[in-house]
Amino acid sequence: MHKLLTFNNEKLLCQALTRRSYVNENPGDGEHNERLEFLGDAILNFISGQYLYCRYPQKGEDELTRLRSALVEEKQLAKFALEIGIQLRMRLGKGTIRDGGFQNPNLLSSTFEAVIGAYYLDNNCVVDTVRAIVEPLFDSASKHIVETRSNVDSKNQLQEWVQREVSSNPPKYVTEHIGGPSHAPEFIAQVLIDGKEYGQGKGRSKKDAEKAAAEDALAKLKKRGLLT
Repeated sequence: MHKLLTFNNEKLLCQALTRRSYVNENPGDGEHNERLEFLGDAILNFISGQYLYCRYPQKGEDELTRLRSALVEEKQLAKFALEIGIQLRMRLGKGTIRDGGFQNPNLLSSTFEAVIGAYYLDNNCVVDTVRAIVEPLFDSASKHIVETRSNVDSKNQLQEWVQREVSSNPPKYVTEHIGGPSHAPEFIAQVLIDGKEYGQGKGRSKKDAEKAAAEDALAKLKKRGLLT
C-alpha cells in the first residue's frame, strides 16, 4: 500500500475516500469528502508552486503558472490517484459505479485532493510531511510536462510568427529517419515555410527533431532581427 494511504486515523482516510453518492445511498455511514477536497486542493497548489519555483529557477512567472496548472489539472491528479491505488479504495454509490466511477477522472482527481487534505490533518498539519510524499509524484510528471510544453511552445511560436508575418499557411515539417541503432534512432527534420527551408534539427524521435528544427528557425529569425 502506498504511504499516502497509510493513516493513524483510519476514519479520516475513510472519509477522504467517501464520495457524496455513497453517503446519499448510505445515510449515517460517515461523511463525504468535499471539505477535505477543498483543503487538499489548497495544499497541492502551494506545494506544487514551491516545487516548481525551486526546481526551475530560470523560468518566469507566466511559465511557472502554466506548469503549475498542468501539474495539478484534473487529468494529472487522476493519474496520481491511479498510481497510488485510490481507485481500489473509493466508496461510491451504486449508480456512480455503474456509470464507471472508478475510472472517472473527475472523481479520481477530487478524491486524490481529499486524501491529500486528510493526510495533512493526520500528520498534525505539517506540510513538509505531505511534501515528502507528493514531490516524488511530481518528479516524473513535471519532466514530461516540461518536455511536452517545450515541444509545443517552440512549434507554436514559429507558427504564430509565420501566420502573422509571412503566410496563412502553417510551417511544414519534413522528417526522415537517418540511422542509429533500434534503441536509439536518429531523425533529421526540416521546417519549410512556403516551400523555403527556415531551419533544421536532429533528434531521437520525430517530435524531438521537429522541435529542434523549429528552435533553429526561431534562432535564425532572432539573429536576423525578425523576431524579438
